[in-house]
Amino acid sequence: MKTRMNSSQAVPKTVAPTEASPRLGAGSWIVLIVLLSLLVASGFVVYLGWTFVDGIEMTTAGYVAMAAGVILSLVVGCGLMALIFYSSRSGYDEPPVLITHEKRPEAPSGHATAGLK
Repeated sequence: MKTRMNSSQAVPKTVAPTEASPRLGAGSWIVLIVLLSLLVASGFVVYLGWTFVDGIEMTTAGYVAMAAGVILSLVVGCGLMALIFYSSRSGYDEPPVLITHEKRPEAPSGHATAGLK
């Protein structure tokens, strides 16, 4: 629901949406079906890779490397999410605004940028 501020009231007034919710078109359904089938196919390939070869042992160094990779990936992901929230709340994501000065000092006539204004 959208909120609209009434000039005489300090409390926002809720207005029901006038448009019906958009439905998925044929192209959206095709994309959804293709993506879901790719997800199922990749899950099947992972299952085959997990169960196909039996008898291979992972060393302690392999487990340590895998744990370090998972922890490092989580730290990087959490750090980037923290930077996104910090940037958003600090105002760094606002669109640029052109700042103009009302009174600009005129350059001397002998100056190299006298013709530029």
